[in-house]
This record gives sequence, structure tokens and C-alpha cells, in this order.
Amino acid sequence: MSPNNELQYDENTKPQVYPQRWIQLGYLSMLALISDWICFSVAAVPSTYEQAFHHSAAQLIDFFLFTNVVTSFLVTDFVDKFGLKNSIQGAAVLMALGCWLRSGLSFLPVLPQAPELMSYAAVVIGTIMVGAAQPFFQCTPPVLSATWFAASERATSTAVALNFNQIGIATAFLVGGAMATTVRGLELYFGLIALVSTVTAIGTLLQFQNEPPIPPSTSELEKKLKGFEEPPFLESVQKFFRTKGFTNALAAFICSISITNIVGAFLDDIMHRGGVTNQLNIDLAGAGFELAILVGGIIIGGFVDKTKEYKKVTMACLLATIVMSIPLGLTDHLVGKEPLLLVLSLLGLGMAAGPVQPINAELAVDVTYPGDETAVESVQQIGGNLISALLIPVAEFLSKRDFNLFQGVPILESDIRGDAVLLVALSAITLVYFNTFDAPLSRTMADVDNGGNEEDDGASSLPLLPLGAGKTATKKWTIPRL
Repeated sequence: MSPNNELQYDENTKPQVYPQRWIQLGYLSMLALISDWICFSVAAVPSTYEQAFHHSAAQLIDFFLFTNVVTSFLVTDFVDKFGLKNSIQGAAVLMALGCWLRSGLSFLPVLPQAPELMSYAAVVIGTIMVGAAQPFFQCTPPVLSATWFAASERATSTAVALNFNQIGIATAFLVGGAMATTVRGLELYFGLIALVSTVTAIGTLLQFQNEPPIPPSTSELEKKLKGFEEPPFLESVQKFFRTKGFTNALAAFICSISITNIVGAFLDDIMHRGGVTNQLNIDLAGAGFELAILVGGIIIGGFVDKTKEYKKVTMACLLATIVMSIPLGLTDHLVGKEPLLLVLSLLGLGMAAGPVQPINAELAVDVTYPGDETAVESVQQIGGNLISALLIPVAEFLSKRDFNLFQGVPILESDIRGDAVLLVALSAITLVYFNTFDAPLSRTMADVDNGGNEEDDGASSLPLLPLGAGKTATKKWTIPRL
């Protein structure tokens, strides 16, 4: 990543962390939230959208996701050339402009004569602009964590930034479901999104920075001292797939994102067949599921930060995912529908499956060190979004199929829907494959071997220094190995 200053380091430089890191994390998380809010903005009110534009709401999401996948191939090289600050700021402005193209100006009371809604073409183009911006928020959490956060904070910060988009989906259901019940409400709803996006973009332009004066960890400091430069994206990808342990982390990441996407896409159907039919209750359950993903990521990510037990924690989460997936499609014939069990399982699934994403984003970065963190996350996002796109139609087909269990045994006789079977099978296959993980944690070893502490990495907390302050390196730092 291109630095924004002339700082140099010597062998006496100690890692430092700065309060600015929380501002960085806050803006990246908020941008991720808004981008997924926009992606799923009409998911809760498809009939209103279709009444206004005579096109499917699902088609708008498809435009967004397709653009997201294409742009993900470009993020790594763009960030490497222009730096994290310029990339995030540019994407924030692009997203805000896309929001205004979707909303127009009619919602503003000072322009009562403006058209009520923009044309369908304008909404699509605006959505594509946001879809092009989103990968800059999705693929950069690991590099933000590596650049600004100590080793004992990285998994937690990555979990927050990666999973805050889930809060955006929850916002789409709660706010969209409440506001966009009419065409006029849809107009005001799009206008609200444009205003929130604009305020966030302005804040990003004013406060978001590129990198701290001194790196936060010994592993990151080592990369600076050695003058490590990120290779082109495709070259990085080839190297990653040759690195032991990378595909295990990739498989776990894809499993997690696929499961959460499938459940989110068919939440309404899952709730109805489980006995939850009130729309507000469905929206609240969906919001609870997305919030559980974030909370689980923070709690479990914090544990992994302290222990570095990537493998044990991931396997435990995958096992819990299997257990929690079953009630989403199981009906015991003797007992009947069990709404409480369904909702509790949904929340448990969010807590279990959600954290697998950030944990394995950090694991992939750890085993590929000193590889490009943005490239690592780009590969995972591309894989996750593509596999999700392939599995969602399969899940839709299987959701209409029942599999009978324990026929002829009245006490045990039940049936399970095919989409729940798919979730269980996906988790089980991933669990078996992930169990083969056996790779060195290269970044963790660099942190520990260079005198850093696994708890705090030897980093002290300082207020942000003026850019340009620092020592000039006199020689390269040779890292001792145990």
C-alpha cells in the first residue's frame, strides 16, 4: 500500500497504536453498513418497488452483486497504487453519488416540483455505482487491522468491519419495512439513504487517514523495514493457493458467507413454515439474526485475538452451525411448529456461523504473511459471493422438498426441508476439510519472534503524531528466527 508520508524506521523503533484506529474502524464499518443497506434496500418491500418501477426487486440485487464480484478483482491493485485513504474516500464519494442518482431531489422540501421518483434506468445505474464501491469496504478490513491495530486486536477489528454489513441488512428490513410501504414512502426512504451516505462520505473525506506514523505490530514493522511491496493481484492469488492452509481458511469463509446469505435470502419462508407469520416479528427476527452475527464476531473474535486458536474455534463454530441449522427446516409431527425454538436456533446460527468469516479472514492473512491482506480478502469475497450465487437457486429448489425421518415411529416421526439439509451438508463437508488444517501461523510467529507479546505485541498507545515525524532508517532489520 502506498504510504502517505516519508517516515522511515530503524531497528530501535517500537510498535505503537493510536486512538485514530477507532475512527478508521468506525468509518469503514459505517460504509460497509450503508453499502449492504443499499443492496437489500427493497428486500423487505418488493411489492412497493415493483409497483413503482414494474421490475423485480431481486433483479436489482442481482445487478448489485454482479458488479460487486467484478470490482473485487480490481480492489487490490487499486489500493496498492493509490493507498487505503484515497481508495476508501473515492469509494465513499462514488457510493454517495450513486445514492443521489437513485433518490433524486424530490424528497427535499425545497424542491416540491421535482419528479417523485427517478427513472428505473437511473435507479439501476445508481445501484451499480454502489455495487462498484462496496468491495473497497468489504475487502479492506484485514489491511486496516494490520495497518492500525495491535496483534491482540486484529481479529476483533476485522470482525466488526466485516460483519457490520449485516447491520445494514437489518436496517434495510426495519427501516425499509417501516418507511417504504407506499411509493411516496419509497421516495423518502431513498432520500434518507442518500443523506446518510453523504454525511458519512463527508466525514470520511475529513477524517479517514492512510496509515499511522509507526506500525502497530512487530510483523507490520518488519514488512516496512524490509521494504516489502505488494505484487499484482493475480500473482498474489497464485501464491496464496500454493500456501499451505490458505484453502482451508477459504473454504470456511465461503461456508460461512454462503450460509448467512442463504438464510437471509429465504428468511421469510423459513419463518412462515416455522409458525412466525406476523411481518413485524419476521423483520425483528431477521434483524436479530444479523445482530447475532456481529455480536458473535466481536465476542469470539476477541477470544481468538487472545488465544490464536483459529482451528479449534472454527471447528467449534462449524459444529454449532450444523446443530443450529437443523431446527430451521425440521418439523416434529407430534409436536408441530415450534416458533420459539426456531427463533432461538436462528439467533444461535448467527452467533455460530457469522464469526467464521472474520476469524478465517485473519487466519488466511496469518498463513500467507507477508502477503497482501487486501488480495487475501478479495479472493475470499469473490469465492464467497460466487458460491452463494450458485447455491441460492439450489436452496430455493430444495426448500420445496421434504425429507421424511423415522417413518412409522410416531414419537420420532418428522420431516426436514431440503434447504436445511443443504446447510447441514455444507457445514459438515467444510468441517471435515477444515480439520486437515496444519499450517504455521507466519504472522503470529513474526510478532512473537521479534520480541512482541501475543497479548499486546509490545505496542504502546499514543495520540496520533504529526505525519512526517520519525527517525531515518540506517540499516535493514534482520529478523531472528527461533
